[in-house]
Amino acid sequence: MHDESRGRGTGATDGAAGPSTEEPGGSYWYADADSAVQLLSALRGFRAADTDLRRRMSAGMDMNVTDLAALRFVIAHEVAEEPVTPLGLAQHLRISGASTTKLLDRLTASGHLARVPHPRDGRSRIIVATDHAHAQVRERLTRMHERMLEIARSVPEASRQDAVDFLRAMAEHLDTESVPEQLTPHVGQDRRAAR
Repeated sequence: MHDESRGRGTGATDGAAGPSTEEPGGSYWYADADSAVQLLSALRGFRAADTDLRRRMSAGMDMNVTDLAALRFVIAHEVAEEPVTPLGLAQHLRISGASTTKLLDRLTASGHLARVPHPRDGRSRIIVATDHAHAQVRERLTRMHERMLEIARSVPEASRQDAVDFLRAMAEHLDTESVPEQLTPHVGQDRRAAR
């Protein structure tokens, strides 16, 4: 989906390309450039490309990245026939109730989301994506997902389970990784800044 030259050496090759996905001059974390390090580098490149895609897509739909994440979450749960409540959306996005209300007001005004009565509890409301939202998502993402499936199918079938296991293990690791409670305090002037 993304050109192999993306992010190498001189960086972007045209106006549509995103930021560099490679580390100039080698890896910051790993001394050995073995195949496992190359695998991690490829994963970083994918993550950077995915982040850049979401930024471009949200801008193209005249919304911010959090708005787009909310829309994608609601649509995914509609497909699974799982109603989304404002509280559930707030927990998924990890934002406050007040921020969720502002987000919903914004996406309701833009015609992407709507608040409707809960199908099983008329006293509460759920969030649904509008026909306008579904049309915009299909227009922007159908061809991309078709190409992604082509790329996935190009992986030898015997290697696919290994790829799935690797990605799921990495996702689990990132989901559970936490920031150290205490970081090294700043003391004096940085030796590089003193030069």
